Amino acid sequence: MNDLVVVLPGIMGSRLADAAGKPVWDLSGGALWRGLRTFGGSVNRLRLPKDIGDGHPDDGVVPTGLMPDVHAIPGVGQPVDGYTDLLVWLERSFSLSPGANLVPFPYDWRLSCRYNAERLRRTVARALERWRASAPERADARVVFICHSMGGLVARHYVERLGGHEVTRRLITLGTPHRGSLDALGHLVNGLRKGWGPLGVDLSAFARSLPSLHQLAPDYACVEGPGGLACARDLPGLPGVDPGLLADAARFHADLRRSAARPDPVTLHAITGIRQPTLTTAEITDRGLSPLWLIDGTDERGDGTVPRLSARPTNAENTGYAVDEAHTPCEQHGSLQNNRGVRDALAGLLGHERPFHRGEDGDVPLSVLAPPLLEAGEPYEVAVTVPSEVPDHDALHLTAELRPADGRQPLARTLRPLGEGRYAAAFPAPDPGAYRLAVRVTAHAETTVTALSLVGAAGE
Repeated sequence: MNDLVVVLPGIMGSRLADAAGKPVWDLSGGALWRGLRTFGGSVNRLRLPKDIGDGHPDDGVVPTGLMPDVHAIPGVGQPVDGYTDLLVWLERSFSLSPGANLVPFPYDWRLSCRYNAERLRRTVARALERWRASAPERADARVVFICHSMGGLVARHYVERLGGHEVTRRLITLGTPHRGSLDALGHLVNGLRKGWGPLGVDLSAFARSLPSLHQLAPDYACVEGPGGLACARDLPGLPGVDPGLLADAARFHADLRRSAARPDPVTLHAITGIRQPTLTTAEITDRGLSPLWLIDGTDERGDGTVPRLSARPTNAENTGYAVDEAHTPCEQHGSLQNNRGVRDALAGLLGHERPFHRGEDGDVPLSVLAPPLLEAGEPYEVAVTVPSEVPDHDALHLTAELRPADGRQPLARTLRPLGEGRYAAAFPAPDPGAYRLAVRVTAHAETTVTALSLVGAAGE
């Protein structure tokens, strides 16, 4: 591997510290739910001033590394797994050395993607110059980006708007919401779900101060109205959102579409999670934004957070997709970076032969619906569907394992068939903490979908 590989996480995926080096966002794994209970002081310091635009608030906050384990902030995003396993796999599988030609890029995920793309430009310039000078055969080295979720928008702005196309070999996105995510709009409009609000601080106000979260809002027509579907940016008075930030987010996406139309575009590979129940549209009610699964009567699904229609960028005229899907695993958004099939696809994209021994033709596509946030005392219920084209789709043996992130003993359940390819299981109310749920077909161990959940404590 003579190229430089740069890894970008999604929103909340970078650890943040203050000017004195004290962590202000570094909560993951088994300590996540306990840390959220005392997160109030940090959130007050992390909230951004109005009209921040593409600037920095000069509050001394700096990114210090990638999140190693399950992390989430209720009201900002769904739980996401860490990036340590991905970095270790890259180092072991290729001739990559951390700090040399394997460069994790943590960034202040509160801020505009434009701001972070400028930081990325400076980081890449330094790292690539150093790597090219380290050996004669590396003089023509270029950059390969591996980006999860919002990290793909940061990298795309660098590549398309800040000259990064001149040094980039390829850009690989894992579940990047190229056209936005309804989840982000729901967080802005509705705030925290009931039961998670009393965390000692107004997390909704914090979320609504973030330019980044507005840039994740849908850039497609997604809100039902009298005249059909409309774009959120065209709806005046939408509660919860900052209209200036939302209008600026629309310009951000429009700039990317126009810039991607250059005659020599950078090769972009969009890895897209599929078949997971994914909110895609919504309607405005007296209670706020009521999310819907369908768009124009069709359930297109996605990775549970990013609709499939959004995981690839469109062309400048919005008449079609600018790139093909590079790989379509049955996996949920927060676990894409650690999915075995995604690793196979990355191996091929980074120059290795793609493994052929795992029997992908026999994989069973599972759609898994599990609660990302659960209140204390609630049972943990799982619903799974198998498409009718799968042989014996209504008579498979499915198992689900709920594994605490802090290493406690996991619980396993066999899902009961309900007919027509539907299955269900229920676990007793879990203790507070972060969890990974692995659902698989017993006869196809390689077919696993991993959902992430966060269980609150009493009073949260």
